[in-house]
This record gives sequence, C-alpha cells and structure tokens, in this order.
Amino acid sequence: MVSMLRAILENEGYTDITVVESGLEAMSPSAASDVVLLDNQLPDATGIDLLPRFLAQPHAPSVIMVTGEGSEELAANAMRLGAEDYLVKGPQLFEALPGLIERVRRNRLLRSTKAEVERDLVRAERLAAIGEMTVTLHHELNNPLMGALAEIELLASRPASDPELKSGMEVIRTALLRMRDIVKQAGDLQQADSTDYLSGLSMINLAASAGPRTVPKGRAVLCATDQELARTTALLLRHAGFSVERAATTPEAEEEAARLDTTLVVLSVPGNAADPLHGFRLSPQRSYALVLLVSGDPGPARSTGADLVLTLPYDPSAFREEVLAALDGRSR
Repeated sequence: MVSMLRAILENEGYTDITVVESGLEAMSPSAASDVVLLDNQLPDATGIDLLPRFLAQPHAPSVIMVTGEGSEELAANAMRLGAEDYLVKGPQLFEALPGLIERVRRNRLLRSTKAEVERDLVRAERLAAIGEMTVTLHHELNNPLMGALAEIELLASRPASDPELKSGMEVIRTALLRMRDIVKQAGDLQQADSTDYLSGLSMINLAASAGPRTVPKGRAVLCATDQELARTTALLLRHAGFSVERAATTPEAEEEAARLDTTLVVLSVPGNAADPLHGFRLSPQRSYALVLLVSGDPGPARSTGADLVLTLPYDPSAFREEVLAALDGRSR
C-alpha cells in the first residue's frame, strides 16, 4: 500500500515524500513535514496517541488519520483531537487521497494567510498610532524648533569675537537641523519596522524604506458572508494592488459595482443552482471582472458569465495571479 500511496502522490506532483515505519521515526525532528498521513496501527504506538504530540510541535503539521473499516468512532475522536481529516483503508483511499491532500494544503495556506491578516491589522494599528504621534510632534515641536533655529541663524550671522561662542552656536545649529530632519522623517513614515536600540529594547527605524510599491489595480468590491474568508481575501486583494470596499449584501455589492472606478467584484454568497449569484445582477455593459468563490459544484456558477470561478478553499498562493489574469482578460 505504501508504494501505491507514494506513486499517487508523486503523480500529483508531490516529490518531497518521507516514509517512516514507527512512531519513534515519525516524531524525529528530521521527519518534520507539512502534511502527515498517520496510520493508527504502528509497531510501537497508536496513531491516536501520537496525534497530540504532532499537533504540539512549534510548526505543527496537518495530520490525516488512516483508519480501518468500521473505525468511525476512532476517526471521530481523531477529528476532535485536531486531525485535519481521515481516510479509510480500502480502494476508495487511493481515489480520495489526491483531492484530500490538495484541500489540506490549501487550508494550511489559508491559515497562514489569516495569520498574515492579523499581523497586517496590528501593523496598521501601530502605524495609525505613529501617525497620531507625528501630528503631535509637528504641533508641539516644529514651531518652537523653527523659532530656535531662526534665532541661532541670526546670532551666527553676527560678528563674534569669541571663537568658542561661534563654534558652540554652529553645534547648536547642526543639532536643530538634525531635529528638524527627524520630525520630517517621522511625518513621511509609511511603515513601522523596528530596529535594535539596546539589549531588550527596540526603536522605530525612521530610515527604513517603504519598499517597492504595488501598481494600483483599481477598486475591488468584496461581498462574502464568511468573515474569516472575507478578511483573508481582502488582504490578498490589497497585496495585489486593489483598494477594497466591503459590501454586506449582494444588492449593496451591485450598487458599488456600478461605480466607474470599480475594476473587480468578488462574491462568495450562498447561491444555488437556480441563482448562483444570490440576486446579484450582472450588467452586460460592465467594465469590471467578476470572480465567484463557491463551495461544491462550480458548474452552475460558471454558467453565469463570471470571469473566474474558484472552488473553496481556493489556493492563496495562486489567487493573485488568477485574479489578475481574469482582470487582464476582461480588459482586452
């Protein structure tokens, strides 16, 4: 069975495959993997006993339990403990394996993207706080700073018989100019990266570059009933260069889509075979690309005239390229 499983996975494009025959080998640091197919019957342990140890690792893999026929209770217990899914030994295992592995892979990427959403929110809140502090700096420091600098410039322009006084005023002038530049750098700050200051202390790196900017792709309207999916999709769209407007309902999304600056509409709503768009009316004169995120059979959604239909869970690593290709195809 192991050779058949390996052959199926290699045929699906998975090349980094490690086979171990005991629980001890499976828990070895060198055996760390993204996805683990865990047989419950091992020579030195049961899979159900090893499952919590796998999931307690710092970079825990996604675990798919492999159980025998009639082991529904065991499978249910594994799912409660955190297994991603389970497979039952038999001919159906080989048929179900590729699709299950792909779904697990996409779910891992979506969870990783969700974590990036949370980090992005923290960065945004931090940058907003820095922006408020910058306004304070300009209000409280800039005016007296400019006044002090003007006085020093005036004094430095007068003849001075004491060379030390002249030198001291030049030092003060240089320091005031440096303070002026720091206030300006804080005002221009577009990111909030930290750098080490002293052991255990960090400071904002004012010299950090904002990096290359993403080319603006226009305005995207996003309507998704699942809030976690909406947050993840919004982040991916922003990273692709779209400004994102959330719509709570399909009528609201339809209204927002009518705006001239809308270039993309993304819908993930509980449609049905008779109305996959859940009441959203697709204008024949539209200038935007329509992307549908659907669960289950994508056939009815493809018949709506959408430019792109993605089955959930979609692949976040390919999402940007697929959406941009749909947008490019629409603009031609």
